[in-house]
Amino acid sequence: MPNVSNLVKTIQDIMRKDAGTYGDAQRLEQLGWMFFLKIFDDREKEMELLRDNYRSPLPKHLRWSTWATDDEGITGDALLDFVNNTLLPKLKAMTGGGDKIAGLIRMAFEDANNYMKNGTLMRQVINKINGIDFNASDDRHMFGDIYEKLLKDLQSAGNAGEFYTPRAVTQFIVEQVNPRLGETILDPACGTGGFLVCAIEHLRKQAKTEAHNAPSRTASPASRKSTCRTSCA
Repeated sequence: MPNVSNLVKTIQDIMRKDAGTYGDAQRLEQLGWMFFLKIFDDREKEMELLRDNYRSPLPKHLRWSTWATDDEGITGDALLDFVNNTLLPKLKAMTGGGDKIAGLIRMAFEDANNYMKNGTLMRQVINKINGIDFNASDDRHMFGDIYEKLLKDLQSAGNAGEFYTPRAVTQFIVEQVNPRLGETILDPACGTGGFLVCAIEHLRKQAKTEAHNAPSRTASPASRKSTCRTSCA
């Protein structure tokens, strides 16, 4: 597993060469939507193995594995044109015919922007992100460390960062709350979603069947609300 600080520093050093990502806030937002697509793509690969009838809500040409995973793939002006004029506009306009995941993707990209102006540098960043397998438990946990490192950089630079709760603390609190399958989990002060992510991982350990892994459509009136409060803004 690559060293977190070195990986973040390498990506930041690449982005600092780009005229568009002139500050930590722009670099963090840029990495946010890139990581989203990579994580979602890794998750889809897992779902395709687990469910015979799984269908991606994303058109094939928008999936990370289609346009981003080849180290020698689309780059330069062609990459910028694809991201600016195809990828982001289509993600922001997704409908999905009532598909809830498609709606969530649309919401996630409503305010997404591509700040990078150099497609070659963007390709270099993408290649670094491709070095992480978010289906591997160690790499998946590393993402939390990456995000915390970026937030620390924002705060130390005097910019508008967020207060984060260290992953060890969120894991401990979730273990003490001990949410169970079928219960409703509420985080009313959700910022970066750390408690919710830990709660999902906690519930996955309880899942024994495919039905357990499927999201619940309704909450039982008798279900207990497990409320995790976070200092994330």
